[in-house]
Parts: sequence; structure tokens; C-alpha cells
Amino acid sequence: MRKLWTIVLLAALTACSSGGGGGEVLPTAAVGDAAAPGQPKDVATGLAVPWAIEFLPGGDALVTERDSARLLRVSQSGQVTELGTIDGVRPDGEGGLMGVAVKDQQIFLYFTAEEDNRIVRYAFDGNRLGEQEVLVQGIPKGGIHNGGRLEFGPDGYLYATTGEVGDGELSQQRDSLGGKILRMTADGKPAPGNPFGTLVYSYGHRNVQGLAWDEQGRLYASEFGANTWDEVNLVKPGSNYGWPEVEGRGDDSRFVNPIVTWSTDEASPSGMAYANGSLWVAALRGTRLWQVPLDEDGSAGKPVAHFTDRYGRIRAVTAAPGGALWVGTSNQDGRGSPRDGDDRILSVSASS
Repeated sequence: MRKLWTIVLLAALTACSSGGGGGEVLPTAAVGDAAAPGQPKDVATGLAVPWAIEFLPGGDALVTERDSARLLRVSQSGQVTELGTIDGVRPDGEGGLMGVAVKDQQIFLYFTAEEDNRIVRYAFDGNRLGEQEVLVQGIPKGGIHNGGRLEFGPDGYLYATTGEVGDGELSQQRDSLGGKILRMTADGKPAPGNPFGTLVYSYGHRNVQGLAWDEQGRLYASEFGANTWDEVNLVKPGSNYGWPEVEGRGDDSRFVNPIVTWSTDEASPSGMAYANGSLWVAALRGTRLWQVPLDEDGSAGKPVAHFTDRYGRIRAVTAAPGGALWVGTSNQDGRGSPRDGDDRILSVSASS
């Protein structure tokens, strides 16, 4: 049965790759039918560009608003409480208050400041933020491509994504913090075992805004392309992902190829989560939630689009306690068409 399914799927994927829409799988993988998600339900409405969602141990979520610089607490019942407006944030174009991560009664934030992008830390007693402590500064900033995702990996270290702010040369410069995935301790120091002895974990990125790990601890990143291909990459330490020399798949052995690509009108991928055997990728320009089933070896099956055009631009997606996904829209960011109740956070079961 497994062999028959593999033959059928290989034929379907070959037909898809020559047609156009639906994402191109690179390389082809034999992955069984992925369970479809349930119907979304509103958790909270009336938000302004919710950029990231991170859950506290008790089940409430922290939500960042990019342009207002507010850090919000959202309960499972949808109650929204403002924890504070983050000092030093200077929203500008695609920059502002972006990533959030939580560890050991500490909150970590990534934001655009006056001169740079930076990562800061706050003590958190469950109700109030302590004093701001700057961990990493000097990350290049710009009107576009500021990266911004923060996540703690299964190894206990903090990962951060940075953009090349429109200057592709930064991506290939290993001494620049632009166009990279960074890996650090909770104090902002290079994590032990980093490939170059610096904060840099991988390079050659254009603008990564999504990170997720599967059950085997493999790291995946979603990345904006320029005019042709958006990507999902399987990330290995020290690897070069090709920007600006390659967009999408290339034939240069110096660079790592993506495992999935989409045309830019189908995706513009931002946040990403792993749940129920699949990656779930938020699409801004594509106005949909992509599901990318993964095989046991980490290769990708055929991506499946959900909720296309139903909620507008989707930016955030995070695995919630209990097996659901929390998904955030981004229709108030100047590029969308706001609808009644926007922006909103939705709860979606990762399996129907």
C-alpha cells in the first residue's frame, strides 16, 4: 500500500510542478494524506497588525502589535489586556515590534529601534514587565526586510531571524547580522557549537519570518522571495541559502536548495508552526494558510492551501496548547483591505 501511494503521489506532484499553482515540492516526497484543519473561530478582534503570538505556561498568549508597539495578553476566552507599550520601538515600514519568546519567567522581544533592530529581555512576574535589558543590538534596520521572528528551539537556545533590509550583499557577509538566522543563549551570547563562533547559525537569507521544529528537532524556515519564488528551507548550521545569488532552486553546490517553493503571489510567507505532522505557513500576499505535510525524513509533500481569500493577509501562526493553531491576520498593515473586526486572532484545530 505504501508503494502504491508513493507512485500515485509522485505522478501527481510531477503534474503539479509543470502546471503552476499549489507550490513546488523540492525534492518530491512520499507523504500520506494530511488531515485538514477544522473551521476557524474568532478568539480576539479589533487588533492592529498582530505580528507574533507566544503562549505563556498558563495558557494565555502574548501578542505583539507591530505598529502600536503594544504587548498584549490574550486569554483562551479572548480577553485582551495590555501589558505595556514597549520602550524604544520606532515603527517604520515593515519594522516595529515583532517577535516574542518566553523562557523561565522572562520575555524576549525583537523590535526596530531608532538606529537598528535589537533583541531585548524583560523579567516577567506573570503580571508586570521588569526593566528592559538589551541583549543584541546593531542588527541592520530598514523600511523593508527586518526579519523579526524569535523562537526557543528544542535545544534550549534562542533563535532569531534577520532580514537584509534590501541590501542583498549583507546576506553573504558572515560578519553582518543581516540576512541570517541567529542562535544564542538567553543572555544574548553565541550559543555553544555555533558554526562560526558568532551569533550566526545560517546565512544567505533574504527575509526569514517563520521558524518551526518538527518532532525530530529539525529546523525549518519560511523565507520571502523577490519576484519569483518564496521558500521553505530545511536549515542546517553553517549552511548558505543562496540569496542574492539564487532565488528558489539553483544548480550551485555552494548553496542549499529549498524543500518547497511557491510563486510570490501564492505566498509571501511569514509565521510558521509545526503541528500534527505538517508545517503551517501564514501567507500575506497569498491570503491563505499553507499546510506542508512532512515525511519521516523531513522532506515535504504537496502543499495544501486553506482559507484562501477568506481572512485576507495572514501573518502569524503558532501552535497552541491542546493541539489548535492560533492564526493572526494583518489587514491593518497598509497593504491589506480591512474587514469588520480586523485584525483578528483565530483558533483553528490542526486536524478536523
